[in-house]
Amino acid sequence: MANRFLTLQRDEHSCEVLARGGDPEAHGILERSGFVPVVRTHELYHRLPTGLTPNEETRLAIRAVARLRSAGHPLQCDEDFDTEARLVRDLPLGAQVANLADGIRAATTSDEVADILAEVTAAYDGVLAGLADVIAATADFHQDLGGPADAPMAERLRYLAAHGLSAVAADLRGIRTDLADRRTDHPTRSVCSGEVPPSEREASAVCACPPPPPPSRVPPATAPAAAGRRR
Repeated sequence: MANRFLTLQRDEHSCEVLARGGDPEAHGILERSGFVPVVRTHELYHRLPTGLTPNEETRLAIRAVARLRSAGHPLQCDEDFDTEARLVRDLPLGAQVANLADGIRAATTSDEVADILAEVTAAYDGVLAGLADVIAATADFHQDLGGPADAPMAERLRYLAAHGLSAVAADLRGIRTDLADRRTDHPTRSVCSGEVPPSEREASAVCACPPPPPPSRVPPATAPAAAGRRR
């Protein structure tokens, strides 16, 4: 539990709103709530973007606290940021993609893996196609943003989409096609009935199959509680 504990407070010296501690899941919640990560040699913490008014900072901090408490993360925060609101917690898109990995880990046949990879490699609306679209849209945004480094950044993003991402997509499509054509069971994975063979003479014998994979790392959405702010 200690590694999950975090603080979200206004620093008494810099007056910045800073979040320290927490596990990777908490970091994802902070970043989706408007915080940005700061990576130092010996620490990682999160701060709010520069240029916000104190009221805007308080609003984002309150939202982050509500989301963190909804997810069950233990935290200490300033009284101004504390809240009894509980927000409905949707499964993040990244966690939905990670669930595909859980399916591959549990798969026993090449057909199952091929079907899952189809969600990743589908040309029109697969995961990689969506990611390519995000990169292209980000490049378009940078192209005319006006800063001296914005046009080069746009070109860099287009290069990554055209060469880095497209290479990954091509390889995965080839792997998916190969698995679909092989139509074979995995040699070390099988569907287990949990029963002991009738030929087993020992009454205490149990199934020797490995345990099933752990459940998804992200729990389902939680229902919101009554909203309100505590003073």
